[in-house]
Amino acid sequence: MPGLLAQRDGYIDALAGFVSASPSSYHAARSAADALAAAGFAAHDETAAWPALEPGARGFVVRDGAIIAWRAGAGITATSPVRILGAHTDSPGFVLKPEPDFVSDGWAQVGVEIYGGPLLSSWLDRDLGFAGRVVTRDGAEHLVRTRAVARIPQLAIHLDREQNSGLALDRQRHVQPVLAAEATGVGVFDLLAEAANAVAPGSAPAVAAEDIAGTDVRLYDTQRAERIGVSGELLASARMDNLSSTFAGLTALLESEPAPGTIAVLAAFDHEELGSASRSGASGPFLEEVLGRLRAGLGADAEAAARALASSWCLSADAGHSVHPNYGEKHDPRVRPLAGRGPMLKTNANQRYASDAHGAALWRAVCAEAGVATQTFVSHNTVPCGSTIGPLTATRIGIRTVDVGVPLLSMHSARELAHVDDLHGLARAVGAFFARA
Repeated sequence: MPGLLAQRDGYIDALAGFVSASPSSYHAARSAADALAAAGFAAHDETAAWPALEPGARGFVVRDGAIIAWRAGAGITATSPVRILGAHTDSPGFVLKPEPDFVSDGWAQVGVEIYGGPLLSSWLDRDLGFAGRVVTRDGAEHLVRTRAVARIPQLAIHLDREQNSGLALDRQRHVQPVLAAEATGVGVFDLLAEAANAVAPGSAPAVAAEDIAGTDVRLYDTQRAERIGVSGELLASARMDNLSSTFAGLTALLESEPAPGTIAVLAAFDHEELGSASRSGASGPFLEEVLGRLRAGLGADAEAAARALASSWCLSADAGHSVHPNYGEKHDPRVRPLAGRGPMLKTNANQRYASDAHGAALWRAVCAEAGVATQTFVSHNTVPCGSTIGPLTATRIGIRTVDVGVPLLSMHSARELAHVDDLHGLARAVGAFFARA
């Protein structure tokens, strides 16, 4: 039976399932780890010694909400280059504050803090749950995910007739979700404890609300991904930025044989939406440390490691912008990437993206080998350009990097929109990248 790289509809179904299973970065790392382990990849513990890296070796390591996985080709040596697909597991949204429960005018509410740069209005009037990890007083970590329990209610038009001409949300007062119609005595920690106990009932001591010593928990939209459009050509989903790239890299790593003498790597970092400055972010040491341990497993000295890095590549894959039909003036007047025309090469003269001429040539070559159409993105000169892990990885590791990604509408919305051909095309191109000598 052909793999997901060979069947678009199967790939889109699997991507939708991956997103549904990954409402937080911690869940995304766990979902990827489960898929890798099921395929025979060996889990590595950062506190233990790692074995020598042999041809055909497959492994992964999880650090908080990030995961790095690798697959060694035949004939690897101390100077073998790596082919890295870099992505991130986090998305903009809302994170649970400490001491979150409070009551206002008869409504039980929950205090949340804004994470990154979400489109705030897109989170209004949605059925929301809580997901992430909690750590109990004994130091044990538990992944948690509640049912739909909360909502950020919008003000009725009758109470503010100007909302349709200019909605302005106060980042403190207007985005605290409602949990219940009155003080019920059940707080959000009770719900998290219930969710922790539901993961593996009876296999561990029950968690009580008072056992929770710390939380890394966010709101998530409970609506599942859905194919829409006249021909089902569009996928409407949460967290396309950037689980679209994470899943593309995961699928390509599982299904593509690395070129002889190379090592294929998936590096899915956390905290990109905050600038990546964390131990599990692209500005942190995670990738550098893993590559160093893999090199040590090949017996590489500093000279061999430098030679290997000089012939290595990183594809920094992160979602980008399709031209918006209602706001066409926000895009470059001549470079007009559109949904369904293929994943994009992302360029920026000020190094907000790491692509250069060599990177453009590499990207076009792997797309041609995969039979995938591609297009180019560049910002309008008056519209600020976002950035990715690409420049950070190039700076920290010193590796040639090219920025690519799937075009979206509604980026940073609670629910984003992408074309299924672009989503599948990215995975196929990454597979060709991993297989390239």
